[in-house]
Amino acid sequence: MRSSKDSSHVVSLYLGCFLFQLDPENTGFIAVENFTSLVEHHELQLDPSKLDMLLALVQSNEDGQVCYQELIELMSSKRSSSFRRAIANGRRTLQREILLDETGLGLYKRFVRYVAYEILPCETDRRWYFHQNRLCPPPVFIAIVTIVQIIVFMCYGIMLNKWVLQTYQPDFMKSPLVYHPGHRAQVWRFFSYMFMHVGLEQLGFNALLQLMIGVPLEMVHGILRISLLYMAGVLAGSLTVSITDMRAPVVGGSGGVYALCSAHLANVVMNWAGMRCPYKLLRMILALVCMSSEVGRAVWLRFSPPLPSSGPQPSFMAHLSGAVVGISMGLLILRSYEESLQKQCSWWVIVFSFITFLLFAIFWNIFAYDLLGVQIPPPP
Repeated sequence: MRSSKDSSHVVSLYLGCFLFQLDPENTGFIAVENFTSLVEHHELQLDPSKLDMLLALVQSNEDGQVCYQELIELMSSKRSSSFRRAIANGRRTLQREILLDETGLGLYKRFVRYVAYEILPCETDRRWYFHQNRLCPPPVFIAIVTIVQIIVFMCYGIMLNKWVLQTYQPDFMKSPLVYHPGHRAQVWRFFSYMFMHVGLEQLGFNALLQLMIGVPLEMVHGILRISLLYMAGVLAGSLTVSITDMRAPVVGGSGGVYALCSAHLANVVMNWAGMRCPYKLLRMILALVCMSSEVGRAVWLRFSPPLPSSGPQPSFMAHLSGAVVGISMGLLILRSYEESLQKQCSWWVIVFSFITFLLFAIFWNIFAYDLLGVQIPPPP
């Protein structure tokens, strides 16, 4: 049986071979009747949803023609404006069935349908994602990060024979993975701290949110976008600690976790009417309470350590900076399903803002400590 990818490639070849006949004046546009005739006469094997979207894109054009390049991009499933144009202008030509009415689905397809309703606010987007999903590439980024975090935590737990508040152990804070402003010259620590955790409670909270929210997001938006969002939150966390809490170390993946969670919650709020995830209000309140409780625990741990002689405890600023990254960069990523980020002005504004913050933080880490005369306690 021919796959969707092979069929898309065949359509591209057909369009390429017949481009001279379809577009004799080499304008780059194809007439509606010519494209419809091509599809009917050559019996191309396509996903019904993709064929509907192609016909919608063609029939939506007021001049009775469509751009050849847009057809190629849509057939190859590239993130482009043609997808949104087809939905916006050709909605009446698409089938109106509700995805929840689909029957006889296997376990995996039911899970894909659940993910579609959990993440996407538009019924047409859900049907498109449901029909074109092929689990390739699989959502491995969040899973790998979570597994590594659990392995690292278990190794230190066995070595220290301590599973709660491991940061009170000097050997834990001497780890080459922990970020401390005194070790800011070791660049890898700005990222590697995400594999270390205060204790079982922080690891459990982060791992649960990563898997419940991060995996569905990665399934819909892809590994590149979600890994970019997660790592941006992690990097923003360590850099913010260097600027605002210069005496404190930082551990845990909360920067990346809060970037994902804040982006998802903001997307739900912005598209409240279109979201069809069950009990969304109750789940929203529960998520906010849990996230606020985790921040409160981190604040208490930072300023009220039971053992003051152990030195400053990990900062909570990574939580807040991750949330800022999620609401800004993350919200735009989640609202741009199947759209190219590079073609959006707002994306470049956010990228420019993040790069400006990055350059300022680098300058701060190099010069500000000496200029301000900040006396950093010697790192563990």
